[in-house]
Amino acid sequence: MAPESRDRAQDSTDSSDAKRVVEALNARAGEVSPAPRLHATRRVLDLLGEPQRMFGVIHLAGTNGKTSTARIIDSILRAHGLRIGLMTSPHLHSLHERIAIDGEPISNRALADNWADVEPFIAMVDAELVANSERPLTYFEALTVLTFAAFADAPVDVAVIEAGMGGEWDSTNVADADVAVLTPIAMDHAEHLGDTIAKIARTKAGIIKPATRVVSASQSDEAWAEILAACERDEAPLRVLGRDFHITSIQPAVGGQVIGVEGIAGEYQNLVLPLLGDHQAMNAAVAIAAVESFLGNGLQPLDRELVGEGMALASSPGRLQILGSRPTVIADAAHNPHGAEALTRAIMTSFSFDRLICVLGILKEKDVSGIVEALDAVVDHFVVTASPSDRAISVFDLADEVSAIAGPDRVDSRENPFDALDRARELAGTDGGILITGSITLVAQLSQTGDR
Repeated sequence: MAPESRDRAQDSTDSSDAKRVVEALNARAGEVSPAPRLHATRRVLDLLGEPQRMFGVIHLAGTNGKTSTARIIDSILRAHGLRIGLMTSPHLHSLHERIAIDGEPISNRALADNWADVEPFIAMVDAELVANSERPLTYFEALTVLTFAAFADAPVDVAVIEAGMGGEWDSTNVADADVAVLTPIAMDHAEHLGDTIAKIARTKAGIIKPATRVVSASQSDEAWAEILAACERDEAPLRVLGRDFHITSIQPAVGGQVIGVEGIAGEYQNLVLPLLGDHQAMNAAVAIAAVESFLGNGLQPLDRELVGEGMALASSPGRLQILGSRPTVIADAAHNPHGAEALTRAIMTSFSFDRLICVLGILKEKDVSGIVEALDAVVDHFVVTASPSDRAISVFDLADEVSAIAGPDRVDSRENPFDALDRARELAGTDGGILITGSITLVAQLSQTGDR
């Protein structure tokens, strides 16, 4: 067989094997039904020899900004010559995106091989759980096991881990963080995390462990009380944006912005950040402080050129991502009022449209009114739709809720998201703008090219 034919045959085998992994994970309880426990994930990892202890760990929790901050941390650390494992969620298009090694999504072969290694141990623990009248490992618990195993197998020097939901009982919290990062905490997932900021912050601060170095974005007073209590309990030193490190300048630039940051230990000026919005500048400052805390305990400045190199290469798909022009099409995965407020501020400071049309799809149990009220100041017209997710609010119900705030004359509806995008193009014209937002599932669907 010719080399090219062998390669094609191997690629096909690898793809089929990886598809079976995805199917096996999807057969488990989904992420909307998290298991508030750590013992199940920890039991599998103990059987595997504790792979989560084979590398340094930077652990992130918060309501908004986790993925962008994690990606910036990853990029800066890789610029410093380290091999990084990055775990983020949810994914836009493929599960592989959630497990990145050295800047690339995990390969089909590595995904399949690592699953083959861990699956027998997962099955063993599943049986133990069922015997104790507990449900088997969930999708996210099994994915966490797979991720830590893949990082140990690579191997990586540092794992940058985004918590899935909450923090204290999130399955990623089986790892003990060298640095714990808290991004802005706001109301979201109240049915699982609690109905106040204080309760949510208490859960998210659970990633703080004894002597962990903690880096935090600015927080509300309610959140601060819980964060400070956790830091005092575990004697964990805390560095805070606006107190211990600062943004010194923000200047708009083509495709992003140029920022200055006074870090914990050093000054970093004229950094090119290819991400839009003041909130991304804040995420970048938190990322720099996190890397300073990891590499030098916040006592030694980082190499300015390497910070600039890492920052310039940072990306965050689905976050104020420009998908097209004439009209400009922007996708952003804001899915709660706090995220929508940050998105609105970014639109105001980074764009100037004759007319902005919003293609909006929101999932059930989200704060529709809060999201729409936040967007209302910059959106001229809403075209509501629903992504294929079974969690999506129906088009008719969403249209009623949006109309109650924006007025029925400012709302159209289309059941098919691509039809909604076509309608938005008609309304925007070539000089207008289109904003796709409300849920990661809608952004994922409309940011893909190809047939409907």
